[in-house]
Amino acid sequence: MAKYSTQMEAARKGIVTPQMEHVAAVEQREVDWLMQRMAAGSIVIPANRHHTALEGHGVGEGLSTKINVNLGISGDLHDYEVEMAKVDLALGFGVEAIMDLSNCGKTSRFRRDLIEKSPAMIGTVPMYDAVGYLEKELTDCTARDFLDVVEAHAKDGVDFVTIHAGINRRTVDAFMREGRRMNIVSRGGSLLFAWMQLTGNENPFFEHYDELLDILYEHDVTVSLGDAMRPGCIDDATDSSQVSELIELGALTKRAWEHDVQVMIEGPGHMALDEIAANMKLEKRLCHNAPFYVLGPLVTDIAPGYDHITSAIGGAIAASSGADFLCYVTPAEHLRLPDVNDVRDGIVATRIAAHAADIVKGVPGARERDNAMAEARHAFDWEQMFKLAIDGERAREYFESAPPTEEGTCTMCGKMCAVRTVNKALEALDLDLLD
Repeated sequence: MAKYSTQMEAARKGIVTPQMEHVAAVEQREVDWLMQRMAAGSIVIPANRHHTALEGHGVGEGLSTKINVNLGISGDLHDYEVEMAKVDLALGFGVEAIMDLSNCGKTSRFRRDLIEKSPAMIGTVPMYDAVGYLEKELTDCTARDFLDVVEAHAKDGVDFVTIHAGINRRTVDAFMREGRRMNIVSRGGSLLFAWMQLTGNENPFFEHYDELLDILYEHDVTVSLGDAMRPGCIDDATDSSQVSELIELGALTKRAWEHDVQVMIEGPGHMALDEIAANMKLEKRLCHNAPFYVLGPLVTDIAPGYDHITSAIGGAIAASSGADFLCYVTPAEHLRLPDVNDVRDGIVATRIAAHAADIVKGVPGARERDNAMAEARHAFDWEQMFKLAIDGERAREYFESAPPTEEGTCTMCGKMCAVRTVNKALEALDLDLLD
């Protein structure tokens, strides 16, 4: 039997992996259909060979829109048990990916425990971990140091890593020449920009990209090419900095595919409604139809405390226009580290956006769930409604908090429930509207 190191290499050699079989079954697609797109790079299955708890999830063309949850230990709030409670909540909602964005001290314990228990894909941003892992100030780190951190994460079993390789000298020149209202808001991008400015060196992930790809190939880690120049406010959207980096990411995508390394592209950010669809098409064109992974986009900058809503609005438009993977945003965005309730609200809002887009994209099985909900409502089958709901527990809590006097209805309409009225009229039954 032919050997392979990555899912992309297997697809190109015609080898069906267990992960491919699982994804094809879940997505209601033929394996051959899936493999053709994986070989071309428009679908990825991030699946590090060391992540034995992984179920396998496909991201990309023609598949259901996936969602990611960001968690991790921060410098100000580093309660390990609370973070693991968030993990359990996320897994209970069936999220497809969790990114460990820990940036405080030695992060390996949380990352390894997460990988050991999680059927969801695990992603990291190794740049966040560099200072703590290496115990060096940023400007004392070398290019080799940064690659060593990536390799450590790969050996632990991380399925995809965000690498900001597109912020090179050309990208920085565009940024410095044009300027921005919010400058650089990507944490990883800002660290690399600072390292480049203070050391005078080229971005190590760009300069040593082939070495990086060798590491990722060995462990079958998908590279998620980070958008260091993503807009941090709607006024910075679709500017020269963002577009010049996207052009670089397109070239880096092709180089990764030459190494049989799977690629995702990360996108904005903050963006007005009327720019979102065009940005999705631009990414697909410039990055050769690689899967697109977006944060939001947040469609307004003036709703702190409600950014799960601003993000869900943008995410629904983005996904229905071609984005494949949505990173959740919580109500705590821009304000503090999210707590467990914030994580729940962020997951639900993002899942709503993803599902709404899947209906538009014609994803197999998406509309059927909505049809089943309509049938359950028509029949006043509350248990089936709770089962079909994105957050059935919350739906049950609302319903049971105010019991109706008329069996089958709820306290919004009671006996004047439109469904009840029409059902009775069609059956020629007395409406019995008077108390």
